[in-house]
Amino acid sequence: MPIDANGNIIPDFGDNVPAASGAAGAAQGAAGGTGYSGPRKMAFICSKGNLDMAYPALIMANAALSEGIHVDIFFTFWGLDMIDVRTTDNLKFTFNGNTAMHMPELERLKGGLGTASFPQAMAALPGVTGFATKMMKKQMADLEIPPVREMLNQIHEMGGKLWGCKLTVEMMKIKEANMIPEIDGVISATDFIELSEGAQIVFV
Repeated sequence: MPIDANGNIIPDFGDNVPAASGAAGAAQGAAGGTGYSGPRKMAFICSKGNLDMAYPALIMANAALSEGIHVDIFFTFWGLDMIDVRTTDNLKFTFNGNTAMHMPELERLKGGLGTASFPQAMAALPGVTGFATKMMKKQMADLEIPPVREMLNQIHEMGGKLWGCKLTVEMMKIKEANMIPEIDGVISATDFIELSEGAQIVFV
């Protein structure tokens, strides 16, 4: 793979393959397509309330909306913390259970440290989760990536739809007053499946 001037890998996605058309396209649709012929759509399912698991869907949703793609985001289980006014500003980041956690900044101290995994026992020490959360928020801010609440507002303003999972909302006793004002509604899983017909679905 080619490398750029900063040592980053430049991905090669190969040649663009034109979409099948005519009889071939019809056959392909009959074989496995849904018959959906509307505008391009993406649907994200957010099931986790950790800070590092909140950003992937929000960043992709923002990018999709910028490209004119319709976006729906479905928040379920701990993902509801992202749209709960009591928790959205206080999402945490921990490397407990994440054996891939490392700090690229350490590469400046010694070669190889930037990709060395943190000992899992460190995650249980007092103050480590708070420190890790603060560091991640700083890194995101340095990249000019807004906080979670602000990103949700941006997505809403750009036309993205934000949905809470009815079953989980009831299970966790979350009231409408607990939700950010940008939420478009609380719907069932069946409702979400219906409205996401024809969409690329991304589960986080």
